[in-house]
Amino acid sequence: MDKPLARAQVAPDQTWNLDELFASRDAWFAELADIEGTLETVTVHQGRLAEGPDRLLACLDARDSLMARMQRAGIFAGLRHAEDGGDPARQSDLAHANGVSARVEAALKFVDTEILALPDGAVQRWLAQQPALAVHRTDLEDLASLKPHMLSSETERVLASLGEVLEAPSLIFQRGKTSDMRFAPFIAEGREHPNSFNLYEWTYEPAASAEVRRAAWASFCKGLEPYQNTFAATFATEVAKNIVLARARGYRSAEHFLLHQHKVPFELYTNILDTIQAELAPHMRRYARLRRRVLGLDRLLYCDVKAPLDPAYAPRVTFERAGELILEAVAPMGPEYVEIVRTAFQRRWIDRAGNAGKASGAFCASPYGSHPFILVTWTDSMRDAFVLAHELGHAGHFLTAQRHQRYVNTRPAMPFVEAPSIMNEVLLARRILADEADPRMRRWVLMQVLGTYHHNFVTHLLEAELQRQVYARAEAGHGVTAALLNQRKAAILEAFWGDAVAIDAGAAMTWMRQPHYYFGLYPYTYSVGLVAATALAEKARAEGDGVFADWLGVLRAGGTLEPLALMRQVGIDLASPRPVRDAVASVGRMIDELEGSF
Repeated sequence: MDKPLARAQVAPDQTWNLDELFASRDAWFAELADIEGTLETVTVHQGRLAEGPDRLLACLDARDSLMARMQRAGIFAGLRHAEDGGDPARQSDLAHANGVSARVEAALKFVDTEILALPDGAVQRWLAQQPALAVHRTDLEDLASLKPHMLSSETERVLASLGEVLEAPSLIFQRGKTSDMRFAPFIAEGREHPNSFNLYEWTYEPAASAEVRRAAWASFCKGLEPYQNTFAATFATEVAKNIVLARARGYRSAEHFLLHQHKVPFELYTNILDTIQAELAPHMRRYARLRRRVLGLDRLLYCDVKAPLDPAYAPRVTFERAGELILEAVAPMGPEYVEIVRTAFQRRWIDRAGNAGKASGAFCASPYGSHPFILVTWTDSMRDAFVLAHELGHAGHFLTAQRHQRYVNTRPAMPFVEAPSIMNEVLLARRILADEADPRMRRWVLMQVLGTYHHNFVTHLLEAELQRQVYARAEAGHGVTAALLNQRKAAILEAFWGDAVAIDAGAAMTWMRQPHYYFGLYPYTYSVGLVAATALAEKARAEGDGVFADWLGVLRAGGTLEPLALMRQVGIDLASPRPVRDAVASVGRMIDELEGSF
């Protein structure tokens, strides 16, 4: 395998077109300067929000306009950094954008504190008096829920001004991962192979050759090991930050603090974690034993859990063919949605290159007033098509919401965010299976679908379990160290996999791979999304594709409803334990079918 290209060597058609955000770096710098220069369009209202509904409306509209511009400029810097995190100029630009964002947030913090200082009932009266305020209703109600936890206006302003500092753990983790960490080449099958985060996760981890998988794993773990104490200190700082903020604001725990913005009952979080771990583990252990038997391995190592069950059968798919399949898959969503997906391929919304310094994994960024931007690393595997379908699900969701909602109402609370993206993976699997007569292909697609469940119900859910345990120990006064994180991660993996998978020292360090620990309690929300998507797919199977008309209405609603209310719009009750248990049971049925096919 050749050494990864430098970013400048990548063909433009494999990259996204950031010129549609800003025509040049100079234009971006000018926009940031203008944002700071026009802060007075909002601060002119400082000290005057009690005057009445018209004043409040003018202030909120001005603030949202400015924040949408700041979001756009911040995303531009983040996307350029994701292209090549090792480039000092991109690092500097991201720091500059973060600095401006922190200053803007601090300057605008008066809006929240003045609204919360209004007499009880004032906001509700003003909503009735000024119909144009209705667009801000959800935001105002969310703010009211924070009132018992708000600090003094000066303290809130200072905290807002510390935005760069409070976000430092995430930046340090990402900078270390993309810019500093190096992995030694390894020898397998008689030749040398380069290694990196992207190469390991996209190419070697799912490789058919056990020799390649295991040699790549050894190289990967050796590259992680020197950073474990630094990354543990970064993780510990993130945890300590949230504990301090939770206590200062009067929350029962850091978890309650972080879950407040999710707008779901605390019990949903704990039930998802407890139910899936308890009920899914037996199925996944069966799957692991099947993999060991079919592959003829004496024991299944942690680096083997994503090995293909049919190594000789590995359908390849070009980027262009994947686009055709995805478009056919999402056809039930209707012409508006299909056109969004088609345009993503036609207008370079997708960055698929595999250059050095590029961020690992995949994501979708959706600046308001523009189109989304998607990052993946394309290797011509069918798994890439499922990942791309997932990210296009985010793109379709947020662009649909933008077309029907103002900036303040585009994003739903976090537990809903993954449902539309995972739904696209389900639709893609359905499309491939619809006219596929080859039983080997059907079996292969089942394995891809199980990969989706593994990713969300195992990888991300066990991340969430680690978070739960680490926060509990930290709040009890225990230090968060590399030794603790390795020990807890190994114990969680061993409890889940039992004797079906050998958990080694490298597996214990897998907490170092994921950025999600720096996004609040994000990991468990992937499971919520998969439960929702599974329930919706079953509803479509039973009632027909007409359900997707209602689903499109849910996407248009953006953040105007809470997550459970959004799902109730399509007749799914996520507050009930049944959808979770049904989703887990569906995994069991797929494994039953696979067992019968070998």
